[in-house]
Amino acid sequence: MKKMISLFLTLVMLCGVCAVAETLMGGWTPSASPEITDDVKAVFDKAMEGLVGVDYVPVAFLGSQVVAGTNYCLLCQATVVYPDAQPYYVLMYLYQDLSGNVEIMNIADLDLGYFAQYGE
Repeated sequence: MKKMISLFLTLVMLCGVCAVAETLMGGWTPSASPEITDDVKAVFDKAMEGLVGVDYVPVAFLGSQVVAGTNYCLLCQATVVYPDAQPYYVLMYLYQDLSGNVEIMNIADLDLGYFAQYGE
């Protein structure tokens, strides 16, 4: 399982953040560690205020982009709030402006394809 998660995070870093960098051309910086630091957690928590219907749990901090503020990319586990809902994974893009306001810019579902169907 750890091997699958490690491979998955590597693929996300190579594909997800690079694809966004190509689109936005703003210099995304991959995270040196996937750890969710207190600062990143505070930004995430602020973005989640008032959000209902889906529970999101940050799994890994993938990178950031300095603009007029900061963009963040996080890998999150998402679960729709209803009985027996199956969790899935998303890339969540957050923006924190220079005043400290945070908004969700995009939530992109991840298709785990082979790994979801066949495992390791």
